[in-house]
Amino acid sequence: MTIEYGAENIQILKGLEAVRMRPGMYIGSTGKSGLHHLVYEIVDNSIDEAMAGFCDTIRVTLFEDGSVEVEDNGRGIPTDVHPETGKSALEVVMTTLHAGGKFSKNVYKVSGGLHGVGASVVNALSEKLEVWVHREGKVYYQSYSRGTPQCEVMIVGETNKTGTVTRFRPDGEIFSSLEFDPDIIESKLRELAFLNPGLKIIFEDKINEYSSIFQYSGGLREYAKFLAKADKVLHEVIEVSGEWEEIIVRIAILYTDSYTEERIYSYANNIRTIDHGTHVTAFKNTITKMLNEYGRTLGVLKKDESFQGEDVREGLIAVISVFMKDPEFEGQTKSKLGSENAGSAVSKILRDKLSEYFELNKSTLKIILDKVLKTMQSREAARKARELVRRKNAMENSSLPGKLADCVSSDVDKCELFIVEGDSAGGSAKQARDREYQAILPLRGKILNVEKSSIQKLLSNEEIKNIVVAIGTGIGEHFDLSKLRYGKIIIMTDADVDGAHIRTLLLTFFFRYMKELIEDGKIYIAMPPLYKVDFSSNSVYLYTEDDFKALRKELGETRKIEVQRYKGLGEMNPEQLWETTMNPQTRKLIQVNIENAEEADRLFSILMGESPSERRTFIEKHALKVTYLDV
Repeated sequence: MTIEYGAENIQILKGLEAVRMRPGMYIGSTGKSGLHHLVYEIVDNSIDEAMAGFCDTIRVTLFEDGSVEVEDNGRGIPTDVHPETGKSALEVVMTTLHAGGKFSKNVYKVSGGLHGVGASVVNALSEKLEVWVHREGKVYYQSYSRGTPQCEVMIVGETNKTGTVTRFRPDGEIFSSLEFDPDIIESKLRELAFLNPGLKIIFEDKINEYSSIFQYSGGLREYAKFLAKADKVLHEVIEVSGEWEEIIVRIAILYTDSYTEERIYSYANNIRTIDHGTHVTAFKNTITKMLNEYGRTLGVLKKDESFQGEDVREGLIAVISVFMKDPEFEGQTKSKLGSENAGSAVSKILRDKLSEYFELNKSTLKIILDKVLKTMQSREAARKARELVRRKNAMENSSLPGKLADCVSSDVDKCELFIVEGDSAGGSAKQARDREYQAILPLRGKILNVEKSSIQKLLSNEEIKNIVVAIGTGIGEHFDLSKLRYGKIIIMTDADVDGAHIRTLLLTFFFRYMKELIEDGKIYIAMPPLYKVDFSSNSVYLYTEDDFKALRKELGETRKIEVQRYKGLGEMNPEQLWETTMNPQTRKLIQVNIENAEEADRLFSILMGESPSERRTFIEKHALKVTYLDV
């Protein structure tokens, strides 16, 4: 069949139709991360006003109806008639892509946001959006629905202040979830307050009746301390700053006793560059080269020895922030900085300023060199253990862990590995499974807490080695996704406190040493039922406390029921385990993903690290959000 293709088949999208048709091109996704990106885009506009020196307070509020409001005391979006369109400048900014003051060097020397599309993109993807502009003694107002104005820009009052208030409710036709996570938003706002010393950011969650205020005069120095709160720090924060060819560079450096490598947080014009870029590459190369030079000069290193990048970055926390005109980014959502001159600026300023610092603070230099030397020595000691693991990965199935009950199929996409708590549950799982594509690896007790352990200790732990060999990819810098043996890796633990602890230990291990598995969506958590309820010759399995309460309410007090509470996988016979937890047709799985890698990093450090006070503070804050607690 021939399909005609001519000029009449070329579709021209008008206004903001392109945004609604392909939202992922503008905000990354229509899932949770994209939903929160809407908030960041409006906040970034207020941050630009703060960087320009016209705003010192920003307020962000979550409302019960699912809407978000961002208010600043900047200059306010212009409302006079735009000379080219004949419409109010406010309407142009809110309804036209690539319209805004960021293209004029006279308005903003540096700015973040989405190249002048942020406000209009948020408008296009919102069921309803309203803007109030306080400017020139008057309050201007306009409302929109899915990007279309619902009224003309009108004056609705008088005022003695300036600024912009934007309130929007995301569109359920676009997003898979409309529920904002206050913790994610709060983390982002705290980050922006650190990056902009003196700026006050107020966060109010009307839903949970919670509020917080962020304001830090110490900037990146305080940020580095905050990131290290769950660790033991080895010295005072080193601050490096300067300007080169109109590029401002600010860096904070802090070493801790952590075994975690590369906690580097990078920004360009206040925008988080999650995938780093030229500024981070320059930082890594420069600090590694400098510490090698100092190591040889001071006799810490032998002639044939060199620190590797991984040695220098273990236990390191660094915050790198650059401000520049016309930064080049890779991708619309600006995850990676591509500007070569940013790398040059970081290299020059870091070398000059860090050299000056070390000349005046030789004791700090010695502490850092000692830390890096110990890491290098541990790396060498761990090399043999790592090579042993790699050799095992390359062998045939006969060298796989003895406790592993492998599957028959070699189709990676189809195969599943269940990591099961305890030999008893492992035995039931082996009987329950489909041998064709389901493999079982039982664990004996709780695995090593990798947050508190060196790579050498980790690779000598039998349970960890079994997991690594079974999965097949190797770990850390030797991770190779192409050698993955299972398309799904499923953590299956008891529904009690010990099971939750083992699950957290496993997730910490995967996050620290096999993060690519999480990023690629390969890690899952099995959801065994909490209850089996028998009534009127019927049996149902219930997976949450809410489901159980709802059924009790539905059945009433008069109906006779029998309730079995499952606290362990071993309490189910193989048939029940298959039916409820392992059968792809009926089971419930939670896919593990990383919506906010920085926050995940911080939480793993708090929950699994060395600081009891940080854990206590976290638990106290979140205790009221717990819906089920098994004690």
